[in-house]
Amino acid sequence: MEIVFSQERMPGESTVQLMKKAGVLCVEEEGLESDRVTVSVTFIDNEEMRELNAIYRGIDKTTDVLSFPQFNDLSEINKEGIVCLGDVVICTEQALIQADEYGHSPERELVYLFVHSIFHLLGYDHMEKEDQDEMRLREEKIMNKLGLER
Repeated sequence: MEIVFSQERMPGESTVQLMKKAGVLCVEEEGLESDRVTVSVTFIDNEEMRELNAIYRGIDKTTDVLSFPQFNDLSEINKEGIVCLGDVVICTEQALIQADEYGHSPERELVYLFVHSIFHLLGYDHMEKEDQDEMRLREEKIMNKLGLER
């Protein structure tokens, strides 16, 4: 899996390596060949995230992560060739705040937000309780495989 990371506000190498491993686990969980998949990840601050959230979701406040999928449904993905799933935007400042609030490491929070976003790129959402439960199960499965359980 190719993950193109922005260099600005990029986390440490151990976090990046966990994110790469997580990405592979997520896409393979959905039956995709990880060597065909590419995703971009950008790290931004609270103000930039607030602006993006206002533009794309109509919510004028910061959030932790935004996902910009290239497909509405996995059935749209070509059976051959490289597949760009989409873009992930993570608010580093918000991730650090949440890690402190939840009592776990910044590394765990950043990897979780990435996993959460990858599942959005793969077509999952959490608008309905049933969908949220399914998405959470998938997220926790990946986090447990990484040794980053709650």
